[in-house]
Amino acid sequence: MYDSNSIKEDGDEARKAVKRFLVCIFLLVLSVSLCNAACYFTLLEPGAPTPGCVDKNGKLHGFNTQWKSEDCLACSCSEDGMECCDIAFRPVDYDEEKCESIFNKDTCSYKVVEKNNPSIECEFHGVVG
Repeated sequence: MYDSNSIKEDGDEARKAVKRFLVCIFLLVLSVSLCNAACYFTLLEPGAPTPGCVDKNGKLHGFNTQWKSEDCLACSCSEDGMECCDIAFRPVDYDEEKCESIFNKDTCSYKVVEKNNPSIECEFHGVVG
């Protein structure tokens, strides 16, 4: 037999378990949406004799290699092809009339500054990449 206290405790535990599950799902969805949002894959021609992948600048990269391109892409080469993902996250949701984003190619990062006074940084509320 069950008394009313044990039934209430079981219900509380079930609600806590559901809340934990929903938090985990939310974090999973959030992490998937933030990861590798700007990637592309270039297939190698099947059967074509090639020692690796050729990037857009014409440089050959051997199979099973990884590199960072001049335009801030993290790339890798496999026998299937070449995958490149943007590693620079672009700021969004800022006052575009007052501010502008400036890209630093050396650090692969953006800075949002006032158009009239670039020494003053602007606030932004999100990134895409």
